[in-house]
Amino acid sequence: MTKLLGKTAYVTGAGRGIGRAIALKLAAEGANLVINDLDADPARAVVAEINAMRGKAMAVAGSVNADGFAESFIQGGIDRFGGVDIIVNNAGYTWDALIGKMSDAQFDAMMDVHLKAPFRILRAATPFIADAATREFAEGREVFRKVVNISSVAGTGGNPGQANYAAAKAGVLGLTKTLAKEWGGYKVNVNAVAFGMIATRLTAATAEKEMITVDGNQVGVGIPQKVVQGVEAMIPLRRAGTVEEAAGGVYLFCIPESNYVSGQTLIVGGGLSL
Repeated sequence: MTKLLGKTAYVTGAGRGIGRAIALKLAAEGANLVINDLDADPARAVVAEINAMRGKAMAVAGSVNADGFAESFIQGGIDRFGGVDIIVNNAGYTWDALIGKMSDAQFDAMMDVHLKAPFRILRAATPFIADAATREFAEGREVFRKVVNISSVAGTGGNPGQANYAAAKAGVLGLTKTLAKEWGGYKVNVNAVAFGMIATRLTAATAEKEMITVDGNQVGVGIPQKVVQGVEAMIPLRRAGTVEEAAGGVYLFCIPESNYVSGQTLIVGGGLSL
């Protein structure tokens, strides 16, 4: 499996869940991986999995919101593997409330992690991409690069209790369409994947939410069992997607077969569109 042999892929939020599945899928096709996760141990564990597959990977742990993170993330991969070929902006979480009870901190947190962080990462990658594309054009070569920004059906159709998350994920689509136009001359395909209900720790059916700390914020993970059942009943395929199925949607935008596809949003939701 060598569709991505020699390519260098950067994936944020890749220590668990969907991000991990994306990283493993791209590595299986021969890509070198630059793995980010908020926590160092999960990131290193995914690197170890890729190494066990005889792939190549490195970890850059830390918050995508941190000042200077984007530059160190991109430069770290360039220093190790020499290039920027694929960027998957996947890191994120939810922090829900109805708008009347939503704090500024909740709204800003979703904007920061889902929209501002991808903007910063793409901005940090610009000098390398522009220089490489200019050089390749002068040599008469057409080399395609890929950006996949992760959105959600909440961003395409809205979702009660998620004004912050839905607004940020809708913003991701605007960022995607703009970069598709700005970077088209550099031969960069910029697309988005909007996920529906994917089975992860954030969406696990639970009687009581587990609390985790993300960037200093206490955030609940898990969804009440009745809500999960209700959503699954709305899905034409009648179940949540797996992380591997989610990764498959991202993969489609990373391979050569998508070289003439840009500025598009693929909904991976089993037929669900809110």
